[in-house]
Amino acid sequence: MSRRIVVVGHGMVGARFVEEVRRRDPHGARVRLTVLGAEPRPAYNRVLLSTVLAGGLSARAVELHPAGWAARQRVDLRLGVTATAIDRSRRAVHTGSDGIEPYDELVLATGSRAWLPPMDGLDDASVATFRDIADCERIIGLAHPGARFVVLGGGLLGCEAARGLAGRGVRVTLVHPKQHLMERQLDAGAGEVLAATLRRLGVDVRLGVEAQAWEPGYGLRCGDSGVDELVAADALVVAAGVRAETDLAAVAGIAVDRGVLVDDRLATSDARVHAIGDCAQHAGTAAGLVQPGWEQAAVLADLLTGADPVARYGGTPSVTRLKARGVDLATVGDPAALDGPGAEVLRFADPVGGRYATLALQGDRVVSGAMIGLPDAAASMIQFYDTGSPAPADRLGLLLGRALPGAPETADPTRLPASAVVCRCNTVTKGALVAAWRGGATDVAALSRATRAGTGCGSCGDAVQGICAWLAESDPPVLSPVRQEGAA
Repeated sequence: MSRRIVVVGHGMVGARFVEEVRRRDPHGARVRLTVLGAEPRPAYNRVLLSTVLAGGLSARAVELHPAGWAARQRVDLRLGVTATAIDRSRRAVHTGSDGIEPYDELVLATGSRAWLPPMDGLDDASVATFRDIADCERIIGLAHPGARFVVLGGGLLGCEAARGLAGRGVRVTLVHPKQHLMERQLDAGAGEVLAATLRRLGVDVRLGVEAQAWEPGYGLRCGDSGVDELVAADALVVAAGVRAETDLAAVAGIAVDRGVLVDDRLATSDARVHAIGDCAQHAGTAAGLVQPGWEQAAVLADLLTGADPVARYGGTPSVTRLKARGVDLATVGDPAALDGPGAEVLRFADPVGGRYATLALQGDRVVSGAMIGLPDAAASMIQFYDTGSPAPADRLGLLLGRALPGAPETADPTRLPASAVVCRCNTVTKGALVAAWRGGATDVAALSRATRAGTGCGSCGDAVQGICAWLAESDPPVLSPVRQEGAA
């Protein structure tokens, strides 16, 4: 008899979990899937919201599945349906329409919500958060010609929102209370170069400024230590951070902290309830990144379908890319490692050219780093960090992205392993690109259509083109097994 799995949340991670289950159980013989999605639209790539905001992609273009996908995959998908309570004793989920959905296993993929700081004026129609497609549509509606925007928050989302608005041609001021941007991922030097890069792209960056209140029709009132300032603006975008959606679990008596607490099996304090993605808190995972959620989805699908009963999630290395056109920024690891005992720290700074690199190594292993304006070096850094391969003795070459003879993983995309992630916006591996080529996608445009690689921030464009050229030269044309049999 098939098991009833109910998934609460149809965002990127909930949708990926459904995909992973159907890869293992394509005909639904072992698992019946019901998905409750609070948003009225199908799952979309949230990573690409800044591109939507800038006008580079439509909302429809970032949807993860074509129309009718769920029905073809034997998935009971219910959009615009909110889960209101979990009855653990009856193993059932209550919905806002007074419905009751029984489950054998429950998967929480509720994600996170935008956090609003405690200040006056944020309930006005001229204020928007930056978290989902509805937010993008609201911001775009406010972005009339000549509009002045303030973006509050200089973390990853705030920088992406500010760049997106600048790309739309409106005047943007980015206000951040800390002394440098993206302080969770960058050291002060990298933060300064990022700020200078955004300023060149048309963003007025103001650091060390405390917001006090939003005054509709006037702007953002700021002030600290008796100094009062008004940043004139017509609209405010709040990107001050997110909080995990834990209310549903907490009310049901499931253990929560900053997120819903899970073990290596992605099980909560109730063994029949699981959590993945932004709403889950696992000891080996940084919050707010997409890659951990997708890896968790694969492990949980292995467990719940029985494909691999001993699968375990051991954490995901922290890799971040800023998804903003014209800004090439990548970070790995924890910036605190730069000050760690025994760390070898390398730095290169070219503020005028918008380039910066910093790396921390323990022995010959890359444990932390940040790269701005150095795409080849960034690709190399990520591969050394992801794989744990020994860093080369040519430290300057590592910093600047020079070819590194003898290194198993370099910026040369043809030398990457199949598991290497080439496009982080859409989590497309080199292996997926090779498979798409062998399925008939034999040019860059076709590879992008088949895998979505290169359709996000664009930073992987050279790597995709390099892999395409390599495949064309090394094995033209690469035929699928079916076509090979026909040719024989």
